[in-house]
Parts: sequence; C-alpha cells; structure tokens
Amino acid sequence: MLRITLRELEVFAAISRSGQITAAGDELGLSQSATSGAVAELERRLGVTLFDRIGRRVVLNEHGRYLLPPALDLLQQAGELERTYVAGPPSRLRIAASLTIGNYVLPGLLAPLMAEHESHRYEVEIGNSHSVVAMLLDCRADIGLIEAPLTDSHLVSELWLRDEMVIYTRADHPFTRQPPSREALAGAPWILRESGSGVRQTLESILLPYLGSFNVALELGSGEAIREIIRLGRGVTCSSRRAVRRELESGEFAAIAVPEVTLERRFYLVWHAERRLTAGAERLRAACRELMAQEEGARARDDSPAFIA
Repeated sequence: MLRITLRELEVFAAISRSGQITAAGDELGLSQSATSGAVAELERRLGVTLFDRIGRRVVLNEHGRYLLPPALDLLQQAGELERTYVAGPPSRLRIAASLTIGNYVLPGLLAPLMAEHESHRYEVEIGNSHSVVAMLLDCRADIGLIEAPLTDSHLVSELWLRDEMVIYTRADHPFTRQPPSREALAGAPWILRESGSGVRQTLESILLPYLGSFNVALELGSGEAIREIIRLGRGVTCSSRRAVRRELESGEFAAIAVPEVTLERRFYLVWHAERRLTAGAERLRAACRELMAQEEGARARDDSPAFIA
C-alpha cells in the first residue's frame, strides 16, 4: 500500500527549490502550517529527516538529496498525465465485433478515428455474435458490434446498419442459370457458419421457414473458409453481400435468386447496461451513427423514382 502522496512530494520539491517553508507555501498556495505539516508527514512516513534546519533556512541533507531526483521524476510524470487528460483523455478502447462487421465494416470506422487521434489505441476481438455478448457480460470489452438481435437484460442494444444477405454459389453452378425450386434449394449441400453466428441466426429465422429444412453438409467458423469451399464448387451458402462483393462483381460467384424471400438483417451496437460508455466508446458510437446516416441516405437516393424532363 502506498503511503507517500504526490502533495507531500510536491511540498518537498518546493522547499528544496526555495530553501524556505514560507516561500514554498506561497508557491503552492498553502499556509505555513500546512506546508510544515506536509513535509513533517513525509519524513514520518519515510522514517528519516530530509532537511537540516539552519536558522530560518532549510537545506537538503543526504536523505533529501537521494529523494529529490525520483521525486521530481514522479511529479513530472504526474504533470504530463494530468495535461494529457485535460487535453482529452487518451483512448484504450476494447471492441468486440462479430465477423462480418469486424472484417468489412470496422476497419473503415477505425481508420479515420486513428488518424484524428494518434494517441488512441484500439483492441479488437473478432468472433461470432454469441462470443461478443459473452465478452460484454464479462466486462472484457467496452462496446460490441453484433449481427443479430439480443434479449439479455444486462445489455443495452442500439439498432444500427441494414445489411443485405445474399445466397450464392460458384458462377457455373446450375442454380445460377435456372432459379431452383424450394425443394431443390433445401436439398442442396449447404455450407453454413456455426450456430451462434449472426448469419446462421438470420438464415434460421428468415429462410428456414420458407425452405422447411437445410441440408447442412458442412459447418465452418470462418467466412473465408466457406468461400474457399464454394470456389471448389461444393454447395451453396449465404452471407452478407459486404463479404462477397468483390467475388460477385468479378463474376467468380453468382447470387441465387429467391424472389419470395427478403434476406435483410440489422446490425446492433451493444454495451453493458451497468457500465457507462467511455469517451472512446462514444466516439466510436458517433462514427457508427454517421455511417448509418450515410448508408440510409444512399439507400433513399437509390429508391427514389427517376424523372425524365
């Protein structure tokens, strides 16, 4: 347990500079008795005297000369720390994000924040939505970004981005030329994410009632691994369009049309109900809201009718 206080060290340093208790008190805005009491308490805590009293002057003795350099170093560090927080508290933000968000959305959010506040640091843990919730409940993350709704009363959730899901396969698959029947799509070998992932929850809540069942040929915990299987022509899958935009645009993969089903989900910001968001978390939250406004604006423009003069 620490017994020495920064105030006592500050008084000690001031007396060593001025050589007088009264002058040191004036420098620090303390009375003579408070100044004397502080240095006396420091000496009591250390079990030594630090000054020789010579008339009205006080002079450092060997114990005081030994203490002065580390005391000044500690006071300098404390001053720098205080000035840092006055200028704006540095961020050491711990973020938990589900895979699609962590891989395809979060980098674009963090890059501007990192450029604007170079002293801030971000620790990002990427997993499925279930693991993100577990990290928040255990207070191992300050804020979370997930791909599925939750009902845990210990967490606060805030509706965020819309996310379009797409069923896809390799471009030369027969389903890409002729839309499959409901039975054919249900019976196809599906490559799916593990239970607990946002993609899996979306499929089970939206597509499963339409198909009745999935022929799950393989479960994988990695979107990249799923894409590699699809590249080999082994089955069909579903993911966020954000995750396969490049492959769809290049023609390597092709979407499978299911006109009867609208595959859309929402992303959520999540944090512990009993924890106040830090300044760093609020900055990230503001960036998330700005991105949502941009995407909603773009969606509104795309959906607006075109008029020809």
